[in-house]
Amino acid sequence: MTKKLFLLDAYALIYRSYYAFIKNPRINSKGFNTSAPFGFTLTLDELLRKEKPSHIAVVFDPPTPTFRHKMYPEYKANRPPMPEDLTASVPFVRKVIEAFRIPILEVDGFEADDVIGTLANRASEEGFSVVMMTPDKDFAQLVNENISMMRPRRSGKDVEFLSIEEIKKEFGINNTSQVVDVLALWGDAADNIPGAPGIGEKTSKKIVSEFGSLEKIYENLDKLKPKQKESLLEFREQIMRARELVTIKTDVPIEFKPEELTLKEPDFEKIGDLFEELEFRTLAARIMADHGKTSLSEPSGGGIPVQGSLFGSTEQETITTAESELSDIQSSEHDYRLLETDEEIAALVKKLNKLEEFCFDTETTGLDALEAELVGLAVSFQAGSAYYITFPEDRFAAQNRIELLRPALENSFTGKTGQNLKYDIQVLRNYDINVLGPLFDTMIAHYLLQPDRRHNLNELADNYLSYKMVGIESLIGEKGKGQKNMRQVPADVQKEYAGEDADITFRLKGIFEKELEKHDLMRVFREVEMPLVPVLADMERAGIKMEPSSLKGFAEDLRNDILALEDEIIKVAGFHFNISSPKQLGEVLFDHLKIDPSAKKTKSNQYPTGEEVLVKLENKHPVIGKVLEYRGLKKLLNTYVETLPDLVSKRTGKIHTSFNQAVASTGRLSSMNPNLQNIPIREERGREIRKAFVPSGDDYVFLSADYSQVELRLMAHMSGDENMKAAFNRNEDIHGATAALINGVEIEKVTREMRSQAKTANFGIIYGISSFGLAQRLNIPRKDAKVLIDGYFRSYPKVKDYMESNIQKARDYGYVSTIMGRRRYLPDIHSQNALLRGNAERNAINAPVQGSAADLIKLAMIKISNRFREEKLRTRMVTQVHDELNFDVPEYELNTVRNIVRYEMENAFRLSVPLVVDIGVGRNWFEAH
Repeated sequence: MTKKLFLLDAYALIYRSYYAFIKNPRINSKGFNTSAPFGFTLTLDELLRKEKPSHIAVVFDPPTPTFRHKMYPEYKANRPPMPEDLTASVPFVRKVIEAFRIPILEVDGFEADDVIGTLANRASEEGFSVVMMTPDKDFAQLVNENISMMRPRRSGKDVEFLSIEEIKKEFGINNTSQVVDVLALWGDAADNIPGAPGIGEKTSKKIVSEFGSLEKIYENLDKLKPKQKESLLEFREQIMRARELVTIKTDVPIEFKPEELTLKEPDFEKIGDLFEELEFRTLAARIMADHGKTSLSEPSGGGIPVQGSLFGSTEQETITTAESELSDIQSSEHDYRLLETDEEIAALVKKLNKLEEFCFDTETTGLDALEAELVGLAVSFQAGSAYYITFPEDRFAAQNRIELLRPALENSFTGKTGQNLKYDIQVLRNYDINVLGPLFDTMIAHYLLQPDRRHNLNELADNYLSYKMVGIESLIGEKGKGQKNMRQVPADVQKEYAGEDADITFRLKGIFEKELEKHDLMRVFREVEMPLVPVLADMERAGIKMEPSSLKGFAEDLRNDILALEDEIIKVAGFHFNISSPKQLGEVLFDHLKIDPSAKKTKSNQYPTGEEVLVKLENKHPVIGKVLEYRGLKKLLNTYVETLPDLVSKRTGKIHTSFNQAVASTGRLSSMNPNLQNIPIREERGREIRKAFVPSGDDYVFLSADYSQVELRLMAHMSGDENMKAAFNRNEDIHGATAALINGVEIEKVTREMRSQAKTANFGIIYGISSFGLAQRLNIPRKDAKVLIDGYFRSYPKVKDYMESNIQKARDYGYVSTIMGRRRYLPDIHSQNALLRGNAERNAINAPVQGSAADLIKLAMIKISNRFREEKLRTRMVTQVHDELNFDVPEYELNTVRNIVRYEMENAFRLSVPLVVDIGVGRNWFEAH
């Protein structure tokens, strides 16, 4: 048997695995970053499967300084510290190696390079074929007839095996012993080893190849260019020290014991326990199946997907899963059928109506769901299989064909699964099809499981099924003028693409359903998020009417005010400059006007002039306020006043915003095209925009309903503080009541200033504001802010207890929860970085309150929508902005709607304090709110 020893450079591979996922880290349900152990495991597993070593070891650098640090204290001094989440995951990499029963080697005072070099030489002498797995170029000096390098995949390049000839070619040298001299001249910036200044990689290789060695180069200095000779003479001591530092030692005090490095069968019990903890279930199933063992758990959908490889790159280079190792449509058995006759479709519908659930996916002509035409529809209800139906371009013929599917799609007893179901529901509503039955949206399920991650289907397939999906660009081309329409793609190609979408989504449903149950998220999924999908679809379709003409005069006023402000700012500066240029503005404020003598420039050699910087300086010079006002008016003009009219649908005369359920990690909804939630309404000018939004007809009115102080009421309920609850239950002004408690006076004697400070404290403290932050916000001394906060907590002692208990829960479990069980993961809660940790602690305080407010208004939206449907009202809910709901109401339904909205909002969830809703009515949004 061939004796084949693999020596793995641990930290090089750990770093590579971590940075492989830097743009999309793998975070488990506990909020722990598992990128490094996951990537390392894939690398190790592929190595064992493909290369079949007889002997193996993983070599770590010791935690203590090595002889190189003692020789040269600046050695590696410029390396940034290891990221905290990577530091936390290294012990798990060690556990992975131990579970595979692979020896871990580490010698105090010597780097992994030296241990690998020593063992490689000794094994080579005993007839072993040795492979050093590392991306580190320094190892090239060790390559000989029996020792080679295995360089992981990087930047799209395949795994490389480097023997003597490859090393000679790469370094342009005659033998591998010359590598050390090349490196000595070249230096190593990563390790902070200076070589010969002015002599880089290319020249180092050239002159070592020409003269043979450093000694020979110094004997022939006169043959070099003057600047090269000067550098070599002046920095000779530095170059010789560099050679010593880059030379890998081969005499480390460690014995080579082949019997201890023999490859053994993994400890499957340890692998099972560890991978369950890390949530590597698919990988565990694959590894165990490879060894003929029973898997821990298989994803729903039969068969065990092939896990990907992660042979990657050096420390700072991003790597990706090796596409050749992922399952895909070519390598996976599947049965996707194209149904071409009405009889075939009718047979499918008959089958669907007997099922408890099925998954479907639409293919369309575009991304605008309200305008898109149906091209095809795929259905899957068994892993590996799908059916695909195409629809003709002719609208009448397409309607006739979709009618065949109506009984299945509108079957209220059959569950419907999809990825981003709201889009598919909207497309089918274009054909008067109402999708009924229990819904399961895999995008939203993953959003609840991993709210801070991305939820697109391609990444979900990759991460959960180790499957690479067909890219849409391969069908219709890249974005741009030349991009095709899906209708131009042959039906057989459509069938494979759409069938895969439905099939993969169906498989993911099985995984996510179990995960939601396991993490107690099924309630918020079933009672809040899924019933909300058709409600949002209704709102998007209803739209909100806008009168663009009402913004024209406002736009002209804004332009005039902007020009006037521009003149005032330039007059103060004393010369013309571009106010919109951060660089020029910074020079005027800090070099010319000298507003802040301590202002420092950034790395890009300009002063920071962001809003947070200018707000702090507002009291130091009147020009700052004018600049802030100038910026606000320009944003108002450019982002809203000039843009909104272009977004009005020519077909409906309304704006149809899109609501996003799976974006904000707090649970709040967001909107886009346009983002109506970001209209700046705190300033009078911003509120003016709302005048353009009007009811849909002359006999309609605009009704706006807004929760009053909902987050404070939730804080009272969730903390159980008796004083705060009592104030709300007595229907007192909470800010006045707070001021009275803090200042020890009767509520009647509270001054306007006291109430203002109490209001700021009320809202600031539930966001975890510090005394420093409160002092800035109130423009008072920090000691006064501390007195105010101390008084607040004396007044509401259980609020402080609640806040501290949430921080402790985050530390213990890695997350905090809302009243409906929605989770917010806080991985930085244990960070050594005080800023990151402080931010996590503030989120631990606020996320349960803000998230509960999101749960609350979503429940209200669902209940109101149900009541409107039950009572067959023509009123439509048209938009939601945080704690506010807006309605387009026929005048004759006004009293009914007012009563329904108030009742359902105030009774959406039973709290220990009353929920109060303020309702306004008007001829436009501005008047109603």
